[in-house]
Amino acid sequence: MGTIVMSGTVVLVILGFDNHLYWLAAVAVLFLYLQYGRSSSVPSGGAGGGASAGGSAPADYRSYRDRRDMQAKWERRYRRERPFEARRQERDKSK
Repeated sequence: MGTIVMSGTVVLVILGFDNHLYWLAAVAVLFLYLQYGRSSSVPSGGAGGGASAGGSAPADYRSYRDRRDMQAKWERRYRRERPFEARRQERDKSK
């Protein structure tokens, strides 16, 4: 994500030699990226983030477990509230 933002900023700066509004756009992109984008671009235990993440691995597993439990809760609720549809989906999945 950072390389996309930086390359876009460079393009806006280069275009800014003809139109100075592009320089303002480049500054705005950098500001928004620094303000909001850096925290969301931190990897959260993807393909290579397991053992190399060090102390954050339990938090990643905990968030995975929370998501898994929430999904199971929603699936149980769906089966309880819509038994005919749930049975039909199970039949279709087994075919």
